[in-house]
Amino acid sequence: MTRSSNRSRSVVPMSGLCSRCIDGCRGNCEVFKATFRGRELIYPGPFGDVTAGGDKNYPIDYSHLNIQGYALGAEGLPDNIVGNPDTCTFPSVNTETEYGWDIKVKMKVPIFTGALGSTEIARKNWEHFAVGAAISGVTLVCGENVCGIDPALELNSSKKVVKAPDMDRRIETYRRYHQGYGEILVQMNVEDTRLGVAEYVIDRHGLETIELKWGQGAKCIGGEIKVKSLERALELQRRGYIVTPDPSDPISQAAYEDGSLEEFERHSRLGFIGEQEFYAEVERLRGLGFKRITLKTGAYGLRELAMAIKWGSRAKIDLLTIDGAPGGTGMSPWRMMEEWGMPSLYLHSAAYEFCSKLADQGERVPDIAFAGGFSSEDGVFKALALGSPFVKAVCMGRALMIPGMVGKNIAQWIKDHDLPATVSHYGNSKKQIFVCYEQVTDLVGRSEIDNIPLGAIGIYSYSEKSRSACSSSWPAPAASARRLSAGASSCR
Repeated sequence: MTRSSNRSRSVVPMSGLCSRCIDGCRGNCEVFKATFRGRELIYPGPFGDVTAGGDKNYPIDYSHLNIQGYALGAEGLPDNIVGNPDTCTFPSVNTETEYGWDIKVKMKVPIFTGALGSTEIARKNWEHFAVGAAISGVTLVCGENVCGIDPALELNSSKKVVKAPDMDRRIETYRRYHQGYGEILVQMNVEDTRLGVAEYVIDRHGLETIELKWGQGAKCIGGEIKVKSLERALELQRRGYIVTPDPSDPISQAAYEDGSLEEFERHSRLGFIGEQEFYAEVERLRGLGFKRITLKTGAYGLRELAMAIKWGSRAKIDLLTIDGAPGGTGMSPWRMMEEWGMPSLYLHSAAYEFCSKLADQGERVPDIAFAGGFSSEDGVFKALALGSPFVKAVCMGRALMIPGMVGKNIAQWIKDHDLPATVSHYGNSKKQIFVCYEQVTDLVGRSEIDNIPLGAIGIYSYSEKSRSACSSSWPAPAASARRLSAGASSCR
C-alpha cells in the first residue's frame, strides 16, 4: 500500500522488517523509503487513484461465521400463507428495507454507500457513483469537506457558504435519476459546520437528511486530502483548514521550489463530543428543517459505542452507522487502518448486546447500520442476522465504488478498442458486456439510456447480484424488511 517492498522473504511479523538487514541494501522496504521521503509513507498511494483496505488478519472476523439454515418450517411468510415448496421460492423474497424514526426511507437492497467526500477518487467518479446508487434504489452518502475544497466556493462576509458548485453537482446528479428509493444525505464535520454547509444544502436543495460524524473515516483523526500546488495549499489554509507542512512557512516554500516537497496535506479538525452538546446540535439541525438526523461513528471502544446508542436513542436520531476496523477507502494513514480500532465483528457483537439491553429497559433503539470491510451478500446477511432486529442495512465503502470505476474503465476500453480478455470474453459492445443493460434501459427509458454512464450500470449490476444472491441465501422468504430481519434472527 505504501509502494514499498521487502528485499527478503523472511520478514519479522510484528515489525515488517527483513529478519536480516544488510548495510548497503538498495531497498525498498518501508523504513528504507521513509529515510528520504518521510511522511509521504504514511498514506496509501498513489493518493486519489486507489482505494485501500486494511489487511490485518484478526483471530475472528465475519468470514469465520457460517449461515445456519434449517429444513423444518418456514419463517418470515405473511400470516395468511402456509410454507410449502410453492410459496417458499427465493425470487419472492422481499429484500427491501427501511430506516428512520418517524419518516422512513425505503431502499430496494439493504446496502448503501460509505461517505464519498472530498477525496479525488470520489470527485472524479461521482457521476458513476451517484447515478448508480440512484437507479439501484439505495442511499448515497456525500461525505465531508465537499464545499470546503471546492475551487469555485464562494463565502459571504461571515465566512458562510453562498455558492458551492461541486455540492450542487453532486446532489443534482443523484436526484436526476432517483427512483423513489434511497436518498442522498450529506455528512458534516467541524469545518462543514463552521462553513454553514447544513444551512446551504437545506436552503438551496431542500435536503431532508444530514449526518453528524464522530471522527473522520471512522477513526479519531481529521480528514485529509493531498494537494499538489502551493497556491492551492495556501487557499485551503486561508479557508481555515490545517495544512501541513505549513505552506506559509518559508522553509516549506523553499522545499516546494526545490522540488523535494511535492505535496501538502489538508486536515480537518477533530470533533469533540459531549452529551448535552450532541442533543443541542441535533435540535439545531431539526430547527433548520431537516426531517432526519443520522450519526456515523467508528471503531472506538465500548464507552463511545454505548454513548452513541444511548444518546442516539434519547435524541431520536434516525440511523446510527457503526463502522468497525479495518474498513477504509484510502484517506486514512495506512498504519492507522491496520492498527487502530475495534474489529468489526467484536464491535458489532457488543452493539447488539447494548441495543438489546436498551430495548429490555423499554427504550426505543435507533435504527442501526453496520460497516467495516463488507463486500458481498453473505457478509450483508451475516450482519443483518447478527444485529437483528436492530440492524436495517450495511454500509459499504470500496465494494460500491469498485463497480463504478470498472464500468467507467470499460467505457474507455470500448472507445479505445482495447478491451482486456476478461471483458471481451462476453462481447465487444456495452449491450453484450453488461448483463443488466436491458434492465437499466427499462428503468430509465430508451431515450435516456445513452446518458447513463457505464459505471452506474456497473453499480446497478453489483446491487442486483447482491439482491438476487441475498434472496437465495435467506433462511426463508420475507414479506417485509421487518419480517426479513425477524427471520434472519433464527440464524443466530
